[in-house]
Amino acid sequence: MKKINIGGMRVSNVALGIMRMNALSDKDAATAIEAAFDIGINYIDSADIYGHGESSKKFREGLKLSSVNREDLYIQSKGGIENSNSGDIPYGNRYNFSKEHIIGAVDGELQRLGVDYLDAFLLHRPDPLMEPAQIAEAFDELQAAGKVRHFGVSNFNPMQVELVQKYTKQKLEINQLQFGIMHTGMIDFGMHTNMFDERSIDHDGQILEYARLHDMTIQAWSPYQYGFFDGVFIDNPKFPELNKKMKQIADIYGVTKNAIATAWILRHPAQFQVLLGTMNPQHIKESAAGSDVELTGQEWYDIYYAAGNDMP
Repeated sequence: MKKINIGGMRVSNVALGIMRMNALSDKDAATAIEAAFDIGINYIDSADIYGHGESSKKFREGLKLSSVNREDLYIQSKGGIENSNSGDIPYGNRYNFSKEHIIGAVDGELQRLGVDYLDAFLLHRPDPLMEPAQIAEAFDELQAAGKVRHFGVSNFNPMQVELVQKYTKQKLEINQLQFGIMHTGMIDFGMHTNMFDERSIDHDGQILEYARLHDMTIQAWSPYQYGFFDGVFIDNPKFPELNKKMKQIADIYGVTKNAIATAWILRHPAQFQVLLGTMNPQHIKESAAGSDVELTGQEWYDIYYAAGNDMP
């Protein structure tokens, strides 16, 4: 498993996202954690709204039953979305970056996850009403108390990052964004510069280039989905050319198409970190195998074109 650097943390370039862990038994949660750790995954991603908070609780119980030590993991969570009406997450339907809510979100996750500190905490989708000074105060208190060691954001555009960064002394080291073979907008528009077709539209504010210029790690969520949670593109009959090309390349490297989908993201020089959402131990192993596959430039482009993209 290859490693990357995030703010001084030496972490696996494939991480385990536990959004769906709430559906597992404690024993199965432990199995998933061990399956990931045994192949070199040392980074865990959660959020306070996952499973209405139950995913983080399930991770806590699974970690207790597993052979993995908390000190051997980097654990990250996110907060700032209120859209749950069950469990111990507040009622509401809004984003909330108030100082009180941020600190409460971290405290809640520490309790649910059963840990004393978070290695990273991300603001989970931008709040139009955010007051950066309050965010800065919350970050300062959380860091001073030893509750959070690193900070970042999720689904922010560059100017939103800049707005928060102006007030916070902690470097925003992470931006979690949807990216994968069938979600390539941040690449498409760059290839279609000075053109008038649909792919020339920049929906993200040049976030990929911004991240590279500012040494900000992009964590790719839903890497095997197309659309916005519309479904998985791997082995999907809607995408015959893509799956045929991925199978051809997978056979060359002796891995599965899942591994190739992972490798395609990691081939980009921006130093992405891929977030796996599966809880199936075999799928974790197969998908993470892409960490050790380095596609050629031509293979990367061949997959990109097979996904329906073009070369202007």
